[in-house]
Amino acid sequence: MRDGEPSSYPSLGKAARLWWRIGCLSFGGPAAQIALMHREVVEEQRWVGEARFLHALNFCMLLPGPEAQQLATYLGWLMHGVRGGLLAGLLFILPGAAVMLALSFLYVTLGRVPAVEALFFGLQCAVLALVVEALLKVARRALHGTLALLLALGAFLALFAFNLPFPLVVGTAMLLGAAFPATFAPAAGAVSASGPPAMIDRLLAEEPGRPQRMARSARRTGLAVLALWAWSVALLMGTGLFGDVAWFFARMAVVTFGGAYAVLAYVAQEAVEHYGWLSAEAMLAGLGLAETTPGPLILVLQFVGFLAGWQQGPVSAVAAALLTLWVTFAPCFAWIFLGAPFIERLHAMPRLRGALAAVTAAVVGVIANLAAWFALRLIFTERTAWQAGPLRLELPVPASLDLAALGLAVLAGIALLGLRMGVAKVLALAALAGLALRLAGG
Repeated sequence: MRDGEPSSYPSLGKAARLWWRIGCLSFGGPAAQIALMHREVVEEQRWVGEARFLHALNFCMLLPGPEAQQLATYLGWLMHGVRGGLLAGLLFILPGAAVMLALSFLYVTLGRVPAVEALFFGLQCAVLALVVEALLKVARRALHGTLALLLALGAFLALFAFNLPFPLVVGTAMLLGAAFPATFAPAAGAVSASGPPAMIDRLLAEEPGRPQRMARSARRTGLAVLALWAWSVALLMGTGLFGDVAWFFARMAVVTFGGAYAVLAYVAQEAVEHYGWLSAEAMLAGLGLAETTPGPLILVLQFVGFLAGWQQGPVSAVAAALLTLWVTFAPCFAWIFLGAPFIERLHAMPRLRGALAAVTAAVVGVIANLAAWFALRLIFTERTAWQAGPLRLELPVPASLDLAALGLAVLAGIALLGLRMGVAKVLALAALAGLALRLAGG
């Protein structure tokens, strides 16, 4: 307990146990993870108030990286300083990372066994339905007005038809949103709190300078993490596989605005078509595995790194997976520690809100491109390229339609969107349906 904290203030150990629990139970993507965190720290423990929680969430959505993990890091910092932030962020990641590493080994060792292959086939079909569901959810939240719709359409065409770089699309959307904030983002409204103030709110009311008092150590830690991250990536440049892994996923770490789905199409295209680290089918399987594990969905990148290293053996696979985790998540801690002390000031900037709203609109087009990329590879076994000037389209060969994949994907979509089944149940049923098709000779 620090000076000035009440005797009932939760210890670092008690907070760590709560963050570990959240990390182990955080299934279902960022929306479910944020809802779980809200229930634990706002409703049950009353450590943080509703208004402060939502204010912090808005700040985290401005940053590249998984917003749920960064929200945990910020809340941990607010309660216990740098140690609390590091513990909260790491404990949010580690359970899912451990499970993903085990599942990656299972995939590469047993993935070619017919029964296991059939289970993964069912998962891939369900993943396509999950991507479509994510597309619809983000579209409902982001596409308010004609300009937002046009921006989403432009982002889709830029990626799907003109093969423009993903960072260029996101950067352009950010600039448009910052230049015309009123067009994309409404004025920020205050969130009113009700009921007695939460513990951290009472403490900050009594000591309003607390965040600034903790700012110096946060800045030092953020700069140290960022310097170590950049140094490690630079050190590995030009070293073959590990240099490629470090550079590629380091770039992803700074452009993952809008959540994991927003960047996965770019990751898939580069990892599959440029580097040849894995197949499109394996990428779909990895996304399915990430959906079944706790923690951020962006842990699918760990699976990609693992398969990249597997080409040189199991030790290289584990090393590449750990390297992927480091270069992906280290900047997430740096952004929080560098920006958290200024959260009130940043949230009040209308141009930042406009940039976030424009990126969110563009993300609709990015996810649509991801859905199209996956569908072309899952539902059709053959594709053909058509090009005219800068326009380049990948079109399916109708005769190569895989009716089993199409049928399973449609059924998974009905279960998710029509019957409102949970993600875990849909993935399990789809995997079993893939196995049943295999046993039936389909």
